[in-house]
Amino acid sequence: MEPLVDTVIEDPRWESLGLDRLAEWAIETSFAALGMSKFGYCLCVMGCDNARIAVLNGDFRSKTKPTNVLSWPSFNLGPVSLGAPPRPIEPGLVHDPKMLGDIALAYETCAQEAQEQNKTLSDHVAHLIVHGFLHLLGYDHVENLDAEFMENQEREILTKMGLCDPYSEPT
Repeated sequence: MEPLVDTVIEDPRWESLGLDRLAEWAIETSFAALGMSKFGYCLCVMGCDNARIAVLNGDFRSKTKPTNVLSWPSFNLGPVSLGAPPRPIEPGLVHDPKMLGDIALAYETCAQEAQEQNKTLSDHVAHLIVHGFLHLLGYDHVENLDAEFMENQEREILTKMGLCDPYSEPT
């Protein structure tokens, strides 16, 4: 059986965070919270640095600066209507899972954001993995109604993980 999450470490700082375990936990919890079986799916999470993600951001989004997380869904899905869930992705076979896509995270940007938001790096990265995973499933936040729907899904998943709401106003 293929692993659910293939973790690629390009920057060794991700190893000390335990990105592989963190990604597996975030993805497994996301599947469960969405009422989906994790069997028959796989994806890749890459831990890189700002320089690498800036190149990827330039190549794929024409933005030549670092960002916290990027995702590349394997399927062009989207909601049937504004504020609705995306069309479901049928699983592959257990011995031949369906590749959902790739997620990349930039260490320096994630660390800086976590510090600015008074969060642990692992909590912030867990949220970004969930966010990227939802993109792989066809969720988006371009339109306000879609953004609201996606953020509510993130909140539900993060609550199940015991993490704070990243969209609440600081008190």
